[in-house]
Amino acid sequence: MRLTFAGTPEFAQVALAALHAAGHEVVLVLTQPDRPAGRGMKRQASPVKQWALDHAVPVAQPRSLRLDGKYPEDAAAARQSLLDVQADAMIVAAYGLILPQWVLDLPPKGCLNIHASLLPRWRGAAPIHRAIEAGDAQTGITIMQMDAGLDTGDMLLVLSCAITPTDTTAVLHDRLAELGGQSIVQALAKLDALPHQPQPDEGVTYAHKIDKAEAALDWALSAEVLARRMRAFDPFPGMTVPLGTASGLETLKIWQAVAEPVAHDARAAVPGTVLSADASGVRVACGEGQLCLTQLQRPGGKRLGAADFLHGCPLQPGQRLVA
Repeated sequence: MRLTFAGTPEFAQVALAALHAAGHEVVLVLTQPDRPAGRGMKRQASPVKQWALDHAVPVAQPRSLRLDGKYPEDAAAARQSLLDVQADAMIVAAYGLILPQWVLDLPPKGCLNIHASLLPRWRGAAPIHRAIEAGDAQTGITIMQMDAGLDTGDMLLVLSCAITPTDTTAVLHDRLAELGGQSIVQALAKLDALPHQPQPDEGVTYAHKIDKAEAALDWALSAEVLARRMRAFDPFPGMTVPLGTASGLETLKIWQAVAEPVAHDARAAVPGTVLSADASGVRVACGEGQLCLTQLQRPGGKRLGAADFLHGCPLQPGQRLVA
């Protein structure tokens, strides 16, 4: 097919490469404008744009697609580009802009979205993070015929995969990105024969965007909940705790931890209190159970296992990791 593709991050780039490898002709790529990134905060092309440049595919980077919005000139230029290429369908994956009705109506076969969840569970911006945070045992990819709602369109193809007890968002993201590429190639191979299954009304949940404020560890929560959040927020935004030092207050990042039942003699400990600290981990009292911190990071430092971390930053039983 002749395809246009709208996407921005690595998740989308993997699907774009899979479509190209399967023999589809990608005639135009839409992606977000270049953003400042890295230590120097220089503007950088998105992974999707970089792939398109490497493969000589035309790129459009409108700030908006709303003809009556803040950037009508961007939308008008994008509309003309889409009209000129006369694609059969548009494939959308983690694009980051809302598609107005005129975009949805333009390709003869419509706009197909690669969504990283088993819809209708986890509609929205952060389905991978929220599935891990919630303790889901399974997730997957839904290929959806897009409509004007937020991830509400008919389901065309669903492929599932397990979430393991050690999966972080980074690990699960890569697995789902590969599955997304496989799914969209499968869907396009039999597109006209795929049934359009409306999403059920039951089981709808929303995967709200991750906020940096969620990084703060709330020791009043159970150790199990905190361990899941830690995996969900790796690599962004991580989980943080304050630590008082001789030079003042600094913020630690905690990257890996295991939920454990609290020892009998520590059940009365105030949440946030260090119970023990040795090479096997730093154990901290929680609202329920204890959290054994096994990978920690000081400001400006590297992620370290508990043994190496304690060598340079000793923690003592009874110490409080709270503001």
